[in-house]
Amino acid sequence: MSGDSEPRRPVTTELAALAVGVTPATIRKWASRGKITRYGTPGQAIYDLDELMAIAVRKNGGAPLPGSCFGEDGLLADPDE
Repeated sequence: MSGDSEPRRPVTTELAALAVGVTPATIRKWASRGKITRYGTPGQAIYDLDELMAIAVRKNGGAPLPGSCFGEDGLLADPDE
């Protein structure tokens, strides 16, 4: 899904995945399902880091994110799980 505006804090697919502790394939899946906004061109996807962090906080029950860990095992699960 492509957004009309530009992200405030743009990151690549790989960096987006690292930021929330999932694989790049999961980031692409979330974008195709409309869970996150995909920006960029057909050959270069970018995502808004602030949007990704908001998802990570919601998945953490609204609690602040602990350091570099997003869940009990250090990973953030798929939002559909």
